[in-house]
Amino acid sequence: MGSTRNTVILSCLVFLAALQGIQAVQYAVTNNAGNSAGGVRFTNEIGIPYSMQTLASATDFIWRLFQQNAPADRKSVQKVTLIIENMDGVAYASNNEIHVSATYIGSYSGDVKTEFTGVLYHEMTHVWQWNGNGQAPGGLIEGIADFVRLKANYAPAHWVKPGQGDRWDQGYDVTARFLDYCNSLKNGFVAELNQKMRNGYTDNFFVELLGKTVDQLWTEYKARYGN
Repeated sequence: MGSTRNTVILSCLVFLAALQGIQAVQYAVTNNAGNSAGGVRFTNEIGIPYSMQTLASATDFIWRLFQQNAPADRKSVQKVTLIIENMDGVAYASNNEIHVSATYIGSYSGDVKTEFTGVLYHEMTHVWQWNGNGQAPGGLIEGIADFVRLKANYAPAHWVKPGQGDRWDQGYDVTARFLDYCNSLKNGFVAELNQKMRNGYTDNFFVELLGKTVDQLWTEYKARYGN
């Protein structure tokens, strides 16, 4: 009896210890677009339950892609809120809130649910990624977010093809394609780059991780695809 009881207590302690390593994140979704075309389309074709599920799935995917296996590796974020509202543009993330344009949802031509999912993966990356304490190029920040979208298989058809673009830090799909090339040279490169950006940023991170300057890598990347 005593042995069984001790085993149960030990099992509980092990379970509680395991919980210590789990970072619980709360999610909330609000549709402020009312009866507008985008608000109605969000309700009918996407919905709050799917949005909640996607926020959680995106977080888990980003943690795995960034190789952030322990809470100490990640930003300390307790809650992420998604707000659907009538506004210009597509979406933006700020202060652990993701704002998505109902106007964009309402006017989007095509599979709006898949497009919405890709947008959430991009914006959720902004919630979790390190930005070099504001020192990293904006194009790199946006490129990493689109890299996540690319690896999650939500890259839209209109994106540039590999090798296209004018500068490595042009941002968005251009930089995402370049980062994918760099990641092919060293699996986990983007995860390591993101980790280095926790406390600052320098272009020399590319040299430290891949042995070449970012300009060298960009030139070789362009040459590989005949651009």
